[in-house]
Amino acid sequence: MSDHFHTPGDGHGHGHGNRVVSAVRHAFTPHSHDSADRTDSAFESSSRGLRVLGVSFGVLVAAAAVQAVIVAMSGSVALLGDSLHNVADALTAVPLAIAFSVGRRRATRRFTYGYGRAEDLAGILIVAIIAISAALAGYAAITRLVHPQDVRALGWVAVAAMVGFLANEWVARYRIKVGREIGSAALVADGLHARADGFTSLAVLLGAAGSALGFPIADPIVGLLITVAILYVLRDAAREIGRRLMDAVDPDLIDEAEHIVASTPGVLGVGSIRLRWIGHALHAEVEIMVGHELSLVDAHAVAVETEHRLIHRLSRLRGATVHADPDGPEGTDHHAALARHRHAA
Repeated sequence: MSDHFHTPGDGHGHGHGNRVVSAVRHAFTPHSHDSADRTDSAFESSSRGLRVLGVSFGVLVAAAAVQAVIVAMSGSVALLGDSLHNVADALTAVPLAIAFSVGRRRATRRFTYGYGRAEDLAGILIVAIIAISAALAGYAAITRLVHPQDVRALGWVAVAAMVGFLANEWVARYRIKVGREIGSAALVADGLHARADGFTSLAVLLGAAGSALGFPIADPIVGLLITVAILYVLRDAAREIGRRLMDAVDPDLIDEAEHIVASTPGVLGVGSIRLRWIGHALHAEVEIMVGHELSLVDAHAVAVETEHRLIHRLSRLRGATVHADPDGPEGTDHHAALARHRHAA
């Protein structure tokens, strides 16, 4: 066990008196994880997210600009669809950047949990942008099927396809890596979106190859395939954002939290554990059972240690509300007055 943890049971050899002093001090002064440490961590996570978005936005806009020039030269609707997709992917950085910036604000009496859920609102805009790019790409492909047209500068179309693939794959790796490190599901989803864009860029090569072999219809057909690929990305993005809006979490996180709480000295039982994402940070509500013979100060110390261990050991957790229930006396229902309200729903 790390010496950093101060459990109410062992007290690091300081005895009951110091436990009381520590608990009383905590009651009147903020816990270190509740103030500067959490603020600094949140600020650094948002700063990293903003850096990722700025760099990836520049890379994707540059790639889309190269592709747009070659679209004008070649008339390829497959490449047009890919270029539109890259523009849409670059634009998703804008609402995310705004959300990261807004999420830095401190909680207020109106927004008591802070502004982290701005990321979820940004996710809705991202889904809308992806849907618009799918509609534009599909319209261009269907129009070309109805009114066939030869594709020119096929070599340049192939070059543009490779530019799109390389740019998107680099951006995807960058976003996914940092998104996982800072706990931002929206950034990870955006990275997966970029990876899908990279593979649609490779599909443009098929259209160019088909046109080179004398099948000009291959270009709009690939354009339609790209539209279908965008729709799959749209489905996955909508599912991810929908889960976040519904406060879904990975069940493995609940299992991990239960293990951490149950192993805390002084915890005799674990009640409900609720986790929710607010932006790219986790928040928890935990119910524990403690000995009914404990004083209020000692029961509070157990709750404090439970929160302390959760913050240190559960990745991305920024805060926890721990409710301590006495384990007796036998036959006593300490929540009798709330029974009707809890079962009303």
